Amino acid sequence: MDQLERIREIADRVAVAEGMELVDVGFAGRGPNAVLRIFLDKPGGITLRDCEVVSRQVGVILDVEDFIPTRYTLEVSSPGLDRRLAKPADYERFAGKQIQVVLKTPLEGRRRFSGRLRGIQEGKVQLEEENGQVLGFDYAEIQKANLVVEL
Repeated sequence: MDQLERIREIADRVAVAEGMELVDVGFAGRGPNAVLRIFLDKPGGITLRDCEVVSRQVGVILDVEDFIPTRYTLEVSSPGLDRRLAKPADYERFAGKQIQVVLKTPLEGRRRFSGRLRGIQEGKVQLEEENGQVLGFDYAEIQKANLVVEL
């Protein structure tokens, strides 16, 4: 298990114990400028207090285990309005929402698609483009996908 997977496991355990969902974990930067970012969510949204509780607990575990040998900054926050869709369940949860998808390899000469998420059917993420065409992508084909803020 690599370092990020272990951190994800620790953060997930803490988040679940506090009634939250771990959305994503990632590092930005290197060395003493490294930032460990943890994104959480729960029905109704998370509060500053939720972030504080998880930050303290995860921080203590990482420090006690001396899991990250260099200096780093720990940031815990909500995933934001344009949150990343990080796991298959997200594609069901956010069905009906506008999303942007980037594929690992081109489909019909394109890698970027946007439209209304229709969920998962027959093992494929269903996306309805603005022109009404419905496309299906294998989850494994998706490099990244995010919600689009609807005003």
